[in-house]
Amino acid sequence: MEMAAIHRDTFREGSKTYFNSTRFFPEPIRTDVFLLYGFVRTADNYVDAVPQDALGFERMVATYYDALAGIPAHDPIIDGFVELSRRYRFEERWTEAFLKAMRMDLYKPVHATLEESLEYMYGSAEVIGLFMGRIMGLSTEASHAARLLGRAMQYINFIRDIAEDNTFGRIYLPIAESTLPDLSRERAEADPAEFRRFIHAQLERYMHWQAEAEAGYSLIPRRYRIPIKTAGDMYKWTGQVIEHDPFVVFHRKVKPRKSRIVMTGIRNALTC
Repeated sequence: MEMAAIHRDTFREGSKTYFNSTRFFPEPIRTDVFLLYGFVRTADNYVDAVPQDALGFERMVATYYDALAGIPAHDPIIDGFVELSRRYRFEERWTEAFLKAMRMDLYKPVHATLEESLEYMYGSAEVIGLFMGRIMGLSTEASHAARLLGRAMQYINFIRDIAEDNTFGRIYLPIAESTLPDLSRERAEADPAEFRRFIHAQLERYMHWQAEAEAGYSLIPRRYRIPIKTAGDMYKWTGQVIEHDPFVVFHRKVKPRKSRIVMTGIRNALTC
């Protein structure tokens, strides 16, 4: 399989919503986005494996640092990301923060407070926004909005994936803000009013971050704004579905169909 296809398929398997949105990027940028997400999804796959593959993850990290030092990994995912990092001059502390967050998934399953959630999201999501900003050639003025958009998208994933994260014993939402001891279906059904209140509060927080991020859309060139706005619109749609019935997270994984993503992208191409 050619290298470009490896990165594309790794990205597609890990994030169909964002993958289909990025198809609206011009070809050169789309290829670089695939390089970025190929690396990100590969690292995530190690910590989300059943059972978790801590050894595989640490081996990947060590190989990455060797490649950064000039020893080729002979791995298209790692070597591709190192080349991408050098070409766009990614700050190494961004990658370090990302790898730290992935390592937290191995050893810290519960983030009880908002401060703990924010610490995790900086590495798992906000730095992805910074990587993307560098790929798109955005000014430093756009960095705050880029971080917030990554944070907002990650937060809606936390809400959407409650049932899946329960299987790992993980809680990413600040459970200390609720009287519920955890976010299991049994606890939620035992106190449905509190579960709805808690989820609606988290959705309100997400919408605040999303709106603040959208204020930075004007800093993105139109040809890049289309896929970014399309992805943001799809996460907003997910939030609206969950807001209508928070218990839907226990029945299915709320994701837009490919047709909805494509139609939204076309509409944005005509209106952005």
